[in-house]
Amino acid sequence: MHDETAALVARLLSQRWLPRDDAQARKALLDEAFREDLDRRLAAVGLELREHPYAAHIGVAVARGAERHVFGGSDSWISNTLQLDRDAVALLVVLWALIVLPKRQRQLERQRAEGDASQTQMFAEAKPISRDPSLSPVVAERTLLADFGDRLGGKTRVNFNLGVLSRHGFIVRRKGELAEGPLLDLVFDYERTARRILDGALGDLLAGLAPREDLGADEPPYDDTDETADSEVIHDV
Repeated sequence: MHDETAALVARLLSQRWLPRDDAQARKALLDEAFREDLDRRLAAVGLELREHPYAAHIGVAVARGAERHVFGGSDSWISNTLQLDRDAVALLVVLWALIVLPKRQRQLERQRAEGDASQTQMFAEAKPISRDPSLSPVVAERTLLADFGDRLGGKTRVNFNLGVLSRHGFIVRRKGELAEGPLLDLVFDYERTARRILDGALGDLLAGLAPREDLGADEPPYDDTDETADSEVIHDV
C-alpha cells in the first residue's frame, strides 16, 4: 500500500524544498488529517514542516524542542548545520533582510489593496496571497559589495560565500544579480526575526538601502526573552 505521508517526507528530506503548488505539498497544507499525520511523523524524529503563507516553497526544519540537542550538542552552541562560517551566516542575514523584508511588505500592500477593492464588490471572493516572483527584489552583487563588503570579509570572501549560499538554495545568481532562492523565505522565522533586524544594528545599516516604512508593521512584537538565536533555524537534513 502506498504511504503518501512517507513519500512526502522522503521527498522533503532528499530534495530539501518543494513548491507550494506541488500536489503533495498542497495536500499537506490543505488536508487537515494528512497534515496531522505528517506533523506527527516529523515530530517523532525531531523535525517540523517549515512553511509560511507568504512563502512559495515548503521545507523541513529542526523542531524547536530538538534545537538544543542539535545545535548545543558540542562544546559550543553552533548556529547552523551546513558548516557555514560566521561571515556566511552574516551574509545570509543581510540578503534575507534586503530581499525577503521588502518582498513581504509588497505582499502585504498588495493584499491590503485587493482587500480594499473587494469591499466595493457585493460578491467578492477572497484573493489568494500573491507569491508573484516579481514582488521579490533583486540585489546587484556590485551594490552588495559596496555597501557590505568590508563588513563581510571583503570581495573574495563575499564571492565565495555567495557561491555557497547559491548551492544551498538560498539565492540564485544571474549575471551579477542576486535573486531569491527557494529556501531564503524559509531559513528564518519571519515573526521572530524581522523586528529584531529592523530594530537592531542591521536596521541602521539597511535604513538607506531598502524602504523601512511600515516594514513588519503588521507583525506582532517579538518576545525578547527568547534565548534561542534566530540563526539556529538554519539546518540541513
